[in-house]
Amino acid sequence: MPENKPSVLRALMAHRLAWPLITLLLLLGVNTAFNSSFLHLEWRDGHLYGSLIDILNRAAPLVLVSLGMTMVIATRGIDISVGAVVAIAAAVAAWMVGGAVSGTESRFPLPVAIAGAIGIALLCGLWNGLLVAKVGMQPIIATLILMVAGRGIAQLITDGQIITIYYTPFFFLGGGYLLGLPFSLFVVAAVFAVLYLAVTRTALGLFVQAVGINPAAARVAGVQARRLVVAAYAFCGVCAGMAGLLICSNVKSADGNNAGQLLELDAILAVTLGGTALTGGRFSLVGSVVGALIIQSLTYAIYSLGVPPEINLVVKAIVVFLVMLLQSPEFRASVGAMARRPAATGVSA
Repeated sequence: MPENKPSVLRALMAHRLAWPLITLLLLLGVNTAFNSSFLHLEWRDGHLYGSLIDILNRAAPLVLVSLGMTMVIATRGIDISVGAVVAIAAAVAAWMVGGAVSGTESRFPLPVAIAGAIGIALLCGLWNGLLVAKVGMQPIIATLILMVAGRGIAQLITDGQIITIYYTPFFFLGGGYLLGLPFSLFVVAAVFAVLYLAVTRTALGLFVQAVGINPAAARVAGVQARRLVVAAYAFCGVCAGMAGLLICSNVKSADGNNAGQLLELDAILAVTLGGTALTGGRFSLVGSVVGALIIQSLTYAIYSLGVPPEINLVVKAIVVFLVMLLQSPEFRASVGAMARRPAATGVSA
């Protein structure tokens, strides 16, 4: 019968990206309500200016880390060392670029400095992956080691100081523009496109799901589960290294103590907001991108509304909590059952 057919709206709301997209639209609406020029875009000096462009640019490092974190979580893992890896990569890049105050000299050629930073980040990811897949450590313990030690390594590289970079060409990575848009967006788009094609056009996506759902069964079926886990952590390390380059280039300095601070928590939140299951198997790359944009839009809204800095983390936690409740099928089912329950009309004798 017609009434038994699910409506188009109900089908759309059942999609895993429905609530993340609704949340993002609501945050954009809040920003627009309190800032009439929020949606205004202006072409100036050969590129676009505006709040939306600023949100996209600032969200780029988080999107990169979230994509790497998505693959790790999809294999039933976790990586809480990405913030430290960001700091290490930024420190390596700043040390290799160096540069005189004139802004025209670099200790090493720029491609070598970029490759060095990403290479170190790759080694960090391989270290985590080997501890998890080969040694058999719990992912949170294995990555906790690098989370703690990584900050010390970054500070050793920077000698405990904030390294200021003066080499002008390096600034293009995180602060330059291409075709009117921030160059960081093209970096994110390239990484997303390669990863998306890999998991949708090859067997990689199925292998990742199999390992995340049941690693033992995946190995019996012939999937190289351990190698896949190592590769996931290595990719996560590379993404964190690229994020470190963007952050370092944008702020024109490297701070081994504070660079990437709490970025691992934002990345995990972005991944879960996007519908990826922490239990492994089910993952969504598009959802992780949307989750990262939610967090950056929320941060923008908090500051634009003048929320005191000491409570902005509480506000962020409340919003994330509400979104996760709305994403929970069990919670929605219980609310629906309560709404359908007939009201009591009296007390029986």
